[in-house]
Amino acid sequence: MSFSWTRAGAILQKELRDYRRNRFVVVFAMSVLPLVFVIVPTVQLFSINVTTTSSKLNDRIGISLLYMLILPALIPSVLAAYSVVGEREQGTLEPVLTTPMHSEEFLVGKALAAFVPAVLVAYVIFGVFLGAAAIFAHPVVASAVFQRDHLLIQLLFTPLVAGWSIWVGIGVSTRVNDVRAAQQISSFASLPPLVIVALMSFNVIRPSIALALGLAAVLLVIDAVAWRVVAAMFDRERLVTAGR
Repeated sequence: MSFSWTRAGAILQKELRDYRRNRFVVVFAMSVLPLVFVIVPTVQLFSINVTTTSSKLNDRIGISLLYMLILPALIPSVLAAYSVVGEREQGTLEPVLTTPMHSEEFLVGKALAAFVPAVLVAYVIFGVFLGAAAIFAHPVVASAVFQRDHLLIQLLFTPLVAGWSIWVGIGVSTRVNDVRAAQQISSFASLPPLVIVALMSFNVIRPSIALALGLAAVLLVIDAVAWRVVAAMFDRERLVTAGR
């Protein structure tokens, strides 16, 4: 039986319906977290002293922009960590896994359900941040925010960081037996890619288009390898018997 996007899409639709009924997802992951991660960097942006040196100005803006990338690391890790162990606790995992559905279809559907809303929210928050900078920030600060390197890092790394967080979260979710433990482990494990982004945001590593594209390609390969590792370690029989 070949991979079916129809079956993967059915898992995606089911997950999105479950999110709408989950108060934690709606209130915390999709409302409170994004609100925090747009207010804090915006306040920091408005507090920047425009008479400061160029390097310090870039550092302050780097701190503000780094908040924008914490969001696509945390939201999908929380959602993905719930994806398997949460269904196991609710008793809804076994009926799905006992169908003829491929494990890859199940995993892709789960991954897309975490990826799509997380990246969408992250881009919307980034757009709100840019709008606030353009309208309310000092022209010097706004000009620095809209530098090509800053925009490239945000747009390029948002989906790649989210992809890493998702596969880590799903991998953890298949191995632990408690939702809270899965979410805590996944949240910490989702942060390593942000180290490189932070170094670029603070100009410790001088950002450039070539460097950004190279690091993005490396992270894309890591995401693909992580997907294959998670797919290989996904043991349907163990998950079904553990749920009984």
